[in-house]
Amino acid sequence: MSGPLASLKVLDFSTLLPGPFASLLLADMGAEVLRIESPTRMDLLRVLPPHDHGVSASHAYLNRNKRSLALDLKQAEAVEIVRQLVKDHDIVLEQFRPGVMERLGLGYEALKAINPKLIYVSITGYGQTGPYKDRAGHDINYLALSGVASYTGRRDSGPLPLGVQLADVGGGSLHAVIGLLAAVIARQQSGVGQYLDVSMTDCAFSFNAMAGAGYLACGVEPEWENQVLNGGSFYDYYRSRDGRWLSVGSLEPAFMQQLCAALGRPELAAQGLSPKPEQQKALKQQLQIEFEKRSFAELCALFAAADACVEPVLSLSEALEHPQLKAREVVSQVPRGDGSTQAQMACPLKFSQGLPAPRHIGAAVGAHSDEVLAELGFSARRIDELRRAKVIK
Repeated sequence: MSGPLASLKVLDFSTLLPGPFASLLLADMGAEVLRIESPTRMDLLRVLPPHDHGVSASHAYLNRNKRSLALDLKQAEAVEIVRQLVKDHDIVLEQFRPGVMERLGLGYEALKAINPKLIYVSITGYGQTGPYKDRAGHDINYLALSGVASYTGRRDSGPLPLGVQLADVGGGSLHAVIGLLAAVIARQQSGVGQYLDVSMTDCAFSFNAMAGAGYLACGVEPEWENQVLNGGSFYDYYRSRDGRWLSVGSLEPAFMQQLCAALGRPELAAQGLSPKPEQQKALKQQLQIEFEKRSFAELCALFAAADACVEPVLSLSEALEHPQLKAREVVSQVPRGDGSTQAQMACPLKFSQGLPAPRHIGAAVGAHSDEVLAELGFSARRIDELRRAKVIK
């Protein structure tokens, strides 16, 4: 089983999370992904705890199914190796600050001259243009500048630091994959590649889908707890008697009726339809009273039989045991290379023809250097010379 992207070959210069998550998706779908890594400047993801068998679990997951070629790109011989690789690769994915690849002689224009069909993807915090293009940033900064954090939180405590990297993964990784696959389709028609500039801040800004549309068209500024979906209505989390939480998303009348009936308060259902903030606040208070009368287990049992859009807030360990996630097979056993396997999150995409089985966890730096160079026609003697000169590892 080769996967739907088996025809694509990717050179991945990225590190940390955004680029590697994008190339993980490509590799899971069958693309041949070759990481180009520095032999001296380690990807910090490799040392991020926790570790399993001496390897960062995050690295082992994000870089599974990828080969690693360790090159010192500050040396001319290493740059020449990349230029040779580009001749038969479809995609370059990089995550440096603007201008870095150009200074190395590996910018889009230089590589397009070698391979006009090349699709070149740059993921950065702020994009290739604008006054912030050279500024450092992280996920929390992109969410702050894009406006998302201004109404994601509570009035009394401010914005929430999300437990997942929304701008990194949702913004950088997923938009990069969408864009590059669109470019692949366009190339099938035109025969030429193109350059893709992915700004994680731009992409995070697009997540203001409903609130942003309302502001741009009607001038309604979203704030903490003043929108239907950000705590300004009964759509929220509620605490059980024993301190656990459940999510309530009973927006439609039919779901609201089931919610209130299950709690023994059918008369509350009419309040859920009111757009008035004071009515919503009063309803939330009544719902919280009802939730706090019952334990978490009692509430879970109560709503298991009700189609009310009410679900428990689960820990990761609990989520893994939930029958829905187990039925969807969200975990894969991935070979470590020593005969054993590591449990990892599976590719979430389900294809009717299936996907290839995971081949291996993230590889050591330069684990495939000899193999890749031999494929380019380098002799064992020449490879040894390059290693002694510290061009490769």
